[in-house]
Amino acid sequence: MSLLDTRVPAVVLRIDRNPFHHGTLGAVRSLGRAGVDVHVVADCTGSPVARSRFVRRLHAPPPPDASAEEILAVLRRVADQVGRPAVLVPMDDATAIATARLREELTGSYLLPVMPSALPERVADKAELAAVCAWVGVPHPRTEVPDTPARAAEDALRLGLPVVAKWSRPWLLPAGSGLRSTQVLHTAREARELHARTAEAGCPLLLQAFLPPGRDRDWFFHGYADRTGTVCAGGPGRKHLSWPRGAGLTAVGRWTPNSEVIALAERITGELGYRGIFDLDFRRCGATGRYHLLDFNPRPGAQFRLFTDSAGLDVVRALHADLTERDLPDGDPVTGRSFVVENYAPLAALRPSPGGRELAWWAGDDRAPGLAMWALWARHVSGRLRRRLGAAAEVPAQRPAPRANTPSLTTDNEKASS
Repeated sequence: MSLLDTRVPAVVLRIDRNPFHHGTLGAVRSLGRAGVDVHVVADCTGSPVARSRFVRRLHAPPPPDASAEEILAVLRRVADQVGRPAVLVPMDDATAIATARLREELTGSYLLPVMPSALPERVADKAELAAVCAWVGVPHPRTEVPDTPARAAEDALRLGLPVVAKWSRPWLLPAGSGLRSTQVLHTAREARELHARTAEAGCPLLLQAFLPPGRDRDWFFHGYADRTGTVCAGGPGRKHLSWPRGAGLTAVGRWTPNSEVIALAERITGELGYRGIFDLDFRRCGATGRYHLLDFNPRPGAQFRLFTDSAGLDVVRALHADLTERDLPDGDPVTGRSFVVENYAPLAALRPSPGGRELAWWAGDDRAPGLAMWALWARHVSGRLRRRLGAAAEVPAQRPAPRANTPSLTTDNEKASS
């Protein structure tokens, strides 16, 4: 018997405009290789995803700032074109939150996990997550949510510089604003100035105690909680290389045993009654050794294919099998397996990997996306370089300012950040 019920198609949904979102390609390949018809609702203009032979059909997505009603209208249109109930796979926070809220309206056209409709939004909200962690007893960095710019400066000093700044609902950040979902601040002035942009961001700013990165400190857990709440797919992984370095997405990850991370993942999903795919990010504190939960993403992480067990099960396949009432196979963890995003870690993609490896873009049975990625990536990088050089050429050379005779009021931290 086939691992998945191939009579039931899948709809992969994303409104984020990132053309290099390799997680979307991973979902397409995972389901397509199992014989499932895969429909993609995403902007694939200039994206290697559109080249995959496993895409059954591309559909126009809602705009990045779409309301729930607009997302519902698009999904109803797609359902009419698909012609039969399909498993829905949201690939970003905005669509995961919206589809959970719209579950009743989507019933009959789509299959979705059953859980409290507001839960994905609750865990994705960075400020709410701090309260959730306190409630279930999962370590989390000390967090403050200042209500004024002046209070932001005070909280930054109280937490201790440097400090991590996060917008609580990053999916609401307007495109082209230059606002980053997460950044490290080195001065109280930076905290005050960033908080002043709260209205522009459309969500509160929170400040967190900074846990320094280091060897063996960055971990993640990708899992699937089935209809009974049992975490039955995925596993713990260690981040070996990130992009940008020290923070950001996983460029090289390895499936690594870690009973403590597994226990924390099972505790928080169990206490909350969470159902479906989830992606957790942890950082181990160098002083205490405790694993702090940094993020709870209510959808597949981009590197979810790392956790493909000996039976071929990953979290996306587990979702399809569970929602179509198939028994999930009992596979064994393939510890030591690695996942490499080759445009961010090209040298790692060339090195031997004794535990087995999967590349984000290149695949022998689906070569077109890998070939397209390198052409598009070269164009993307050269374009950014030209823009930077052009901007630098437009800035006139400045004469050095004369040295003042009065003592500087700049703090030591502000000097270090300049």
